[in-house]
Amino acid sequence: MACRDTIVAIATPPGRGGIAVLRISGDQAFAVGRAIAGAALPPRRVQVVDFKDGDGSTIDRGIAVCFRAPRSYTGEDVLELHGHGSPMAMNRLLDRACGLGARLARPGEFTERAFLNDKIDLAQAEAVADLIDSSTRQAARSAMRSLAGEFSRRVLDIDRMAMDLRVHVEAAIDFADEEIDFLADPDIAANIATIEGELADVIEQSRRGQVLRDGLNVVIAGAPNVGKSSLLNRLLAEDRAIVTEVPGTTRDLLSADLEIDGVAVRLTDTAGLRLSGDRVEAIGVERARGAVAKADLVLLVEDASGTRASTEDAAAGQLDVPSERRLRVRNKIDLSGETPGRGGAGEVRVSALTGAGLDALRQAISTAAGVGPAEGAYLARKRHLEALAAAADHVGEAGRRIAEGFGDLAAEELRHAHRRLGDIVGATSSEDLLGEIFRSFCIGK
Repeated sequence: MACRDTIVAIATPPGRGGIAVLRISGDQAFAVGRAIAGAALPPRRVQVVDFKDGDGSTIDRGIAVCFRAPRSYTGEDVLELHGHGSPMAMNRLLDRACGLGARLARPGEFTERAFLNDKIDLAQAEAVADLIDSSTRQAARSAMRSLAGEFSRRVLDIDRMAMDLRVHVEAAIDFADEEIDFLADPDIAANIATIEGELADVIEQSRRGQVLRDGLNVVIAGAPNVGKSSLLNRLLAEDRAIVTEVPGTTRDLLSADLEIDGVAVRLTDTAGLRLSGDRVEAIGVERARGAVAKADLVLLVEDASGTRASTEDAAAGQLDVPSERRLRVRNKIDLSGETPGRGGAGEVRVSALTGAGLDALRQAISTAAGVGPAEGAYLARKRHLEALAAAADHVGEAGRRIAEGFGDLAAEELRHAHRRLGDIVGATSSEDLLGEIFRSFCIGK
């Protein structure tokens, strides 16, 4: 693809800093650089130059470097001007570039051009934004793996297997009059099983990666005075929530961020669940229920120092949370004498006062949320998971059609699987999808 216009943007974050970078891409990038620097700028050579305004005055003094197409980030001629991190100086430099014929880049337009010029595929382009937004070391590592093309190569390998199988099936259709039943070839069923296994593995790794990318929304809920706020403070290792012996101390949602096993976790403390005539507390309880409904995982806290049945009735009776999204936390075991750590299915015994059992709780949060080992995870997005699941459904249906002897229907299912896998890397993506993806990028990237 050849873009006729030249785009420009400040590639570094707004505000003051040691340095700032102006990026220009397009056919006129070198001409703009020549006008600003007052001299030709040889490609791939770092030079210290004065950045000149239109009246010949010096805007700033910094570094200029050019990259000749196609050996550049966008695949076009690219110029980068590295100056001091003065917003005033960079805005003057930006105005100067626009005055020389460049236009302001849209969000993500540099990466969009890299995609359109076949420098990266769509999954890699999304990984650029994910790497920038990553908030934990594991998320950054997984984004880098996708940016390096590991996720795309895995998807394309599966796609090639599906296409080879489709060719085999369509060949069998062409020889339908022969005495040999090519569709009964055991290799076809074996190939279907292999493709399904590969897709299941990629889907599992992608689900773990989605948790790394989006983080976990964990809500602490339960009856008043079971130690929810104390548990929040202990997990954060700081006093964020007010803790008293007075029931109903917490009236509103209190959220804080932490990292558990390389995953960003948004932890939210809630008002104690009970019927109350206090209007403010009643609003807090209603907000608590709303937070529980949106949570990825609910820590249902019980008071282990009381009777088990009554504490369960007080808290669990007011919540309707599926077991896969709920983790029972028996708190105050320092008073009950229970052993800290994992109990029965979906239960952890802790003491927010002493910290006993907290490591087991952290591990249980990771396990209950399905995080698993971060190694090998791809930092996938919701659309990737939807496409992979749809491709798996089509491949499964193709297997059933082959078993029934309907080769033409099986070939059509494999064609749909190919299309959905192509959606991931951008081989079959619509302009609307591309616009939605790149609008989420920062300007200058």
